[in-house]
Amino acid sequence: MLHASRFLRPLTRRVTYTRWLHLFIGTVVLGVWLFIDTSHLYVPVLALGLLGFVPAMRLVEGLQARLLLSPYGYKDDTSGIAVSSSVTWADRWRTALWLEIRLGLGLFTGMLTVNLLGASVDLARFAGGEQPESDSVVPLPSGDGHWWYALLAPLPLAVLLAAVVGLGELINAIALRLLGTSAAERLTALEERTEQLLERNRIARELHDSIGHALTVAVVQAGAARAAGDAEFTERALAAIEETGRAALDDLERVLDVLRESGQPVGSRPTLADADRLLESARASGAEVRAEVTGPLTLVPGPVSREGYRIVQEALTNVLRHAGPVPTRVRIAVSDGRLDLEVVNSLTAPVTPAARGSGLRGIRERAALLGGKATTGPHEDSWRVKVGLPLDGIR
Repeated sequence: MLHASRFLRPLTRRVTYTRWLHLFIGTVVLGVWLFIDTSHLYVPVLALGLLGFVPAMRLVEGLQARLLLSPYGYKDDTSGIAVSSSVTWADRWRTALWLEIRLGLGLFTGMLTVNLLGASVDLARFAGGEQPESDSVVPLPSGDGHWWYALLAPLPLAVLLAAVVGLGELINAIALRLLGTSAAERLTALEERTEQLLERNRIARELHDSIGHALTVAVVQAGAARAAGDAEFTERALAAIEETGRAALDDLERVLDVLRESGQPVGSRPTLADADRLLESARASGAEVRAEVTGPLTLVPGPVSREGYRIVQEALTNVLRHAGPVPTRVRIAVSDGRLDLEVVNSLTAPVTPAARGSGLRGIRERAALLGGKATTGPHEDSWRVKVGLPLDGIR
């Protein structure tokens, strides 16, 4: 019973019959030629081979193969069949060979289908008492028909169905071999996938740093205002929350523009030249922030400056989140082709595992992508984030 179901299962799939149709379509060129000239059959065969060297033929055949050979249609990017024009001579040779094999298998399938259907019809007619014709597919004895030949009539149909399944699997395997993606195309697809993953990772870090910083500042400000019970301090806290929230909304809109892939120009991301707003935001939360900026920030390349801004932002966010409004020192120095960033704050409590979460990992990832190095952790009686970035880390 199990073997029978294994045989019958392919007969219930749509792709089994679309593959059969695909084999027949391959013989159209030869059929058209037979209406023109019944001799010189090598002409369409040669023409198909030459047509395979046209770059666009690989695209056409790939789309058709995906549509009729794949269970999921022409949009199935995991089918293994390429849908692009030939780039190399190897692609052209494989396409030409594919067209010739497809023609040969199509002719074989056509003749097999006609003969097996004819055999089934002949057996049924002979069982009904008709005399076999001289060109009958099945060599039947002359004389009266025998009713039991009707029992043999379904046998050619069963063979035909088995051939449909087998030839369909064969043509699909050949398509994967000859129309499959080349090594260069697989490498290109892998590079595109890697770029997409890197972009997603960058967007995730942008959201984490920007929105996380804004929420941390808002929570600290709101808590301080409630504890202070002073109208003037509450007013300053609300103003800081408003300014930080507005900046976070701008950052969020920029990230959403990237996700939407809109044609609208995306605003520039903040750089180290905008670091003052980070420092003022931290000071408004009650922290005593001393900043030391040395060297020309204008010489810092855009990617390094933007990532440097996010590193300082994440470091200050961690200070407010885990230590509160404590004295903090920020150093930004540009010298000798390097950008050095350092954020040091007093420790108010023992370091917990939560202090070593995704924010610090994001700082290390940003530094590594720029060819630099980041060290984070306790230093003497303080917590220190120290990052060194080469100015030529991205070329």
